[in-house]
Amino acid sequence: MALPNRGRFNPRMVRQPEPEHRINERIRVPQVRLVGDNVTVGVYPIEEARKIAQQQEMDLVEISPNADPPVCKVIDYKKFLYEKKRKEKEMKANAKQSEVKEIRFTPGTDDHDFDFKAKHAEKFLKEGNKVKAYVQFKGRAIMFKDRGELLLLKFAERLTEVGALEGMPKMEGKRMLAMFAPKASQKKAAK
Repeated sequence: MALPNRGRFNPRMVRQPEPEHRINERIRVPQVRLVGDNVTVGVYPIEEARKIAQQQEMDLVEISPNADPPVCKVIDYKKFLYEKKRKEKEMKANAKQSEVKEIRFTPGTDDHDFDFKAKHAEKFLKEGNKVKAYVQFKGRAIMFKDRGELLLLKFAERLTEVGALEGMPKMEGKRMLAMFAPKASQKKAAK
């Protein structure tokens, strides 16, 4: 069975995405406030503003459509979009995402290992990362849950200057874990 002919594809019928800003002829207001380089700032009729933009071989771009009258700038639109995209990309690269760093203990962790791991946790918290500390119970070690809880509470006490305990230690399977968040003053200092 043949499919019915629905017509040919017409590329002109495909809807083009609306530009982010109204430019040149798309600006439909009687007058605009004109700004930009080599332009006398002021309120102009729209035809005169377009002529000024054409004389400079630039585009008339509506920057602030909600103002009264709308603010338009005489600029090269493609260059403007490129600069805007570049700034957004740069800002995204500079915005650091905080990570969750894990620190693992056993119920029989000795003092030296504890101090070593606490120093690492302090460093992570100062960098603005969260720390997930957990005590791993293997085999019969699950009988020593109280040791694990005491170890995590001692760890929390050690980190009070740089981090805050988000909740009391809790069991998840064969692990007892506690989360630590950096204190607000530490986050600002890291930036």
